[in-house]
Amino acid sequence: MRLPMNRRAFLAILGAAVGTPAAAAISSRKKPFRIGYLHPTDSHDVACTAFREALQHAGYVIGVNTILEERFAEDDVARLPALAAELVARHVDVIVAVSPTAIRAARAATGTIPVVMAFSGDDPVKSGFAATLARPGGNTTGLTTVALDMAPKWIELLADLRPGIRSIAVLRSPARADHDAQIAVMRVAAEAQRIRLHVAEVHGVEQYASAFNALSTAGCEAIVVLSGPEFTHNRVRLVELVNEHRLPSVYQFSDFVLIGGLASYGPGIADLSARAVVYVDKILKGANPALLPIEQPRRLFLVLNRKTANALGVAIPPRLLLQADEIIQ
Repeated sequence: MRLPMNRRAFLAILGAAVGTPAAAAISSRKKPFRIGYLHPTDSHDVACTAFREALQHAGYVIGVNTILEERFAEDDVARLPALAAELVARHVDVIVAVSPTAIRAARAATGTIPVVMAFSGDDPVKSGFAATLARPGGNTTGLTTVALDMAPKWIELLADLRPGIRSIAVLRSPARADHDAQIAVMRVAAEAQRIRLHVAEVHGVEQYASAFNALSTAGCEAIVVLSGPEFTHNRVRLVELVNEHRLPSVYQFSDFVLIGGLASYGPGIADLSARAVVYVDKILKGANPALLPIEQPRRLFLVLNRKTANALGVAIPPRLLLQADEIIQ
């Protein structure tokens, strides 16, 4: 699966932070590093693929100088605490945790092994993962995708893609604090353009069809799908339903657009995975996670699917085409 970041840029991030001499030092180490990787879904997730590739480019060769202990909850988040405990029992040098639920499980399992947040969707400070972004304290650092300036842009994108729109649906997961914050700022942006938001909460893929029927009955003309492991894992079904109901759509991550979604605006998975490897590299070389500042997204990517736009009868404004980082033809 392609990612909205070219290989040259991907390598530049790693090269600047890790460097060739560092890679040589890694290769000369006698004892392999043991890296834990805790994920709420499965190994087919694009984040996992990008993370493995980033490790390789940084000089951490799985099976040679590095042992990658991967644990996947297969969408059953109740398994995460036990999986985190397995990683601790394997005496990993660092745990990379994907999603707030995985981060909480890793932190509950150990207070000493460093935990790298691979793009947490929850605010790290409000969630108790860190004291501050600049100085986390404790054993947890990494990346957060919490950047509320993204959310108003999703409303603006749909207003540009469907001029005169008056009702936008927002699909969210339950109990996600980041979704509450995003919806709050989207409401402000929508009210400024006299657009009504209709928020729908789904608890599993079995509720998708009924939720979309309800959104159609409510007269929604477009949709914002908020991020979350459950939506990512079921993205094929989700995008099918969005397009069946002929709803122009905006997502945070481009993997939805690559399979038929209309637009995405947010961080790139390859970019985030490369940055997570930079944290791993620093920690394995002796850096204290308590002193490594937590990063917010450095760059946001606009990805558009022209084929989907044509199928929906949506005319993409020329200025959006010029601004796009990638256009799916």
